Amino acid sequence: MKTKLITMIATAALTATLAAQATAGDLTIGTEGAYPPFNYIESDGTIAGFDVDIAMELCKRMEVECDVVAQDWDGIIPGLLANKYDVIVASMFITEERKKQVDFTDPYYLAAMTHVAPKDSGITEFTNESLAGKIIGAQSGTTQADYAEATYPDAEVRLYPTQDEVNLDMASGRIDLQIGDMLPMLDWTTKSDDGACCELAGEPITDPTFVGDGVGMAVRQDDDELREKLNKALAEMRADGTYLEINNKYFDIDVYTMK
Repeated sequence: MKTKLITMIATAALTATLAAQATAGDLTIGTEGAYPPFNYIESDGTIAGFDVDIAMELCKRMEVECDVVAQDWDGIIPGLLANKYDVIVASMFITEERKKQVDFTDPYYLAAMTHVAPKDSGITEFTNESLAGKIIGAQSGTTQADYAEATYPDAEVRLYPTQDEVNLDMASGRIDLQIGDMLPMLDWTTKSDDGACCELAGEPITDPTFVGDGVGMAVRQDDDELREKLNKALAEMRADGTYLEINNKYFDIDVYTMK
């Protein structure tokens, strides 16, 4: 009798433990943590930003517990494919090249790229001929880097592991120009001390070859159920105004519509 009772208690304890494990960390969110205001690491080590707020609200609506982890950009898709996390929420453009490796949700905001130049640069033309010999910075592994290399073959394209490092060299005068996503660059040039050196230059870069179909969340190609749950939760957030509440913490325009 005692043996049976002990077995029942042990089984109940194991069931409770497994249930707790299934509840805690039901999903793991991968982001970069080095791309303010979309994702960045606070002084206490927590990961914050627009991407993170959107992800946590989606998790709440899907009734799952979520953990957020930081991953260097160059390894962010390989990390998803290696099951280090379940979904990437990291301001990733939906491009045909990336679709070969992952599936994307519906876009959760629109995006364009931009040139950024020192305020006294005098750069007004953005052709290969006019920028020949210039040093152009971009973050490696990004569509901005792809655009710079494809559009300005006669310039020196200098690539950096993070956007912060591009910004640092821009502010220090070590590069003549950079290409970045418009919203983070607008934030950097208007709201930071080091970014005051510079300004957005030229027309927004909206070539779909590079900016794709907007910015989406990436999941593994066999995770159709998760993708559809994310799409449903995102649509609900847009419909009831919660998306816009999060948006307004970071931006003066609705980044979902760019208006």
